[in-house]
Amino acid sequence: MTKTNIAGALSGKKLKASLGQSLFSLSFDLIGLATGTLFLLLYLSIDEAPWVIALFPGILSVRGAIGGLFSGHLGTGLHLGTIKPVFTKNTKEFGALLRVVITLALISGISVGAGTWVFGVFLWDAAIMDFFPLLAVIISTMALSVVFVSPLTMLFSVFSFRRGLDPDVVVYPITSPVSDIINTGCYGLSLSLFFLFGLIGRYLIFFIDIIFISWVIYIIVRNISETKFVETIQEFIPTLLFVSFIVNVTGSLLDRINGTRMVAVYPAIIATIGGVGSIIGSTATTKLALGLIKPSFSSLKEHINEVSGAWLASIVMFLVYAILSVLISGVNTLEELLVFTGQLLTTNFVAVAVMLFVAYAVAISTFRRGLNPDNFVIPVESSLADTVTTAAALLALAFIV
Repeated sequence: MTKTNIAGALSGKKLKASLGQSLFSLSFDLIGLATGTLFLLLYLSIDEAPWVIALFPGILSVRGAIGGLFSGHLGTGLHLGTIKPVFTKNTKEFGALLRVVITLALISGISVGAGTWVFGVFLWDAAIMDFFPLLAVIISTMALSVVFVSPLTMLFSVFSFRRGLDPDVVVYPITSPVSDIINTGCYGLSLSLFFLFGLIGRYLIFFIDIIFISWVIYIIVRNISETKFVETIQEFIPTLLFVSFIVNVTGSLLDRINGTRMVAVYPAIIATIGGVGSIIGSTATTKLALGLIKPSFSSLKEHINEVSGAWLASIVMFLVYAILSVLISGVNTLEELLVFTGQLLTTNFVAVAVMLFVAYAVAISTFRRGLNPDNFVIPVESSLADTVTTAAALLALAFIV
């Protein structure tokens, strides 16, 4: 097995390794600044559907949850040897995991689409006919996402593991912001085909939908008797319901940040906090599986390298965001720069502290109950990270002025 940094007590060497890998992976969150721009261009080009914006956060959140489940299982499987760091002729466990991801993509897409439509009935007078184009677009978006994002996640996992990096530290934080852009592109392509290319575009969307639905039905029929396949689907359902709820909470909080300087760096800071939570939680689940730590909060002291390295890396990234914000929008005085930097660092301290507790609590509580922590940790923390970071930013804006 490739040697990775997943061991023991606090030391300068291990902390330096954890900090370096965390900083490398979290630096990809800068890509998150482009996601909002891409979606804005998309939204300005399509005004026929009132649900275009409402559906967007749900797509990113649910794909992030599924991507978290996939990368979490890959990291643990690579460490345990149940998944091989190869691209072809992998293990049966990898095949089963891939089938779970494909199935969950369709289930999640339909669930989020239905939830958005029901929510729209009360907010923007959605009609019954709005449900059908919405559902067609989200199913094709999820299908395209499976084709492009899942291989990318596997690529990063194998690449990092072969080079002695810890996939629990680098994979999700790297693939998450990259996946957001790809998922935004898939959503934009589906919307464009449906609304801008007439009947040909709509027929193509329906064709993609039928192929994807048929594929998933085939997978379910062939695997309905497989215990692990069914258990993973069942364990993810509560997470899916949680994600659907959190998306609406985050949206209501986000409205209050509009008009502040924090908006310019918002996509990047939520990606960074989510990345920190994934590093802490994913490395913890691997240690639990290997028996290196006990499922209790007292074992946190044996996890101090990963926690400290990820937290310090996030602080560095928040300072970078402050500098970028100055370059993009400018400041009038040194005091204004210091105030904004203080707001960002306060946001970081509050959000990371909360996510540290959440990620570790989910890992040890699910492990104690005989559940697979990889089915819960990253999906839950990545969804909750958006709300926690938004609330922390509001707190910082209120107290540091």
